[in-house]
Amino acid sequence: MTQLYAGLVLYGVSCALILRAGLGLEPWNVLHQGLSERTGLSMGVVMTVVGALVLLLWIPVRQRPGLGTVSNVVVIGFVMDGALAVLPEPEALAVRIPLLAAGILLNGVATGLYIAARFGPGPRDGIMTGLHRATGLSIRLVRTIVEVTVVTTGFLLGGTVGAGTIAYTLAIGPLAQFFLRVFAVPEPDAASEPDAAPEPNAAPEPNAASASHGVREPGGGSGVVAGSTPSRAILRR
Repeated sequence: MTQLYAGLVLYGVSCALILRAGLGLEPWNVLHQGLSERTGLSMGVVMTVVGALVLLLWIPVRQRPGLGTVSNVVVIGFVMDGALAVLPEPEALAVRIPLLAAGILLNGVATGLYIAARFGPGPRDGIMTGLHRATGLSIRLVRTIVEVTVVTTGFLLGGTVGAGTIAYTLAIGPLAQFFLRVFAVPEPDAASEPDAAPEPNAAPEPNAASASHGVREPGGGSGVVAGSTPSRAILRR
């Protein structure tokens, strides 16, 4: 629980840092910013509303939310608005570039924390894996289609696309994969039977870290198993 909520809080802070850098936003935040500009609502409120609407789309694709899914909708937008209220808006490029780098790095840490906590994926990742199951298209293709649509729509609404968008897209996959390994939570069965001896010559069970390396996507497979499956989609970004 501590890991889950620490990750969500840090995620909100990282989004605020990237926004304050002013060099381009993450794909979904391009849409959130564009909607914020059009509606007059804060970025955090828009993020929460969009997350809730996306969560409703889980119903037809038969995805099941977990505690982490609902918490994602509620916590990140609230924290982002709080962070934006105290963070200054730097003008010097020498300040904005490190701010962007710090935001991307912290986003990778936060992603590893909350996904590896195994409480379910975020709503946006879950809809991608749900569409993957419903359509038979690959996770990578579904993710590309969704995020290109999101970025394009957000840009047309006034969201910021720039070098930061490209940097985030290139960096978040490797960062998430690394921090998923760092913060991996043991499988429940392994944790509940610490003294169980392995069968002679039996192959070792894959742990959360190895599972996240091979499979993936913050929210995966049939239903949402909060462990190895959530890690898949992110690792293929």
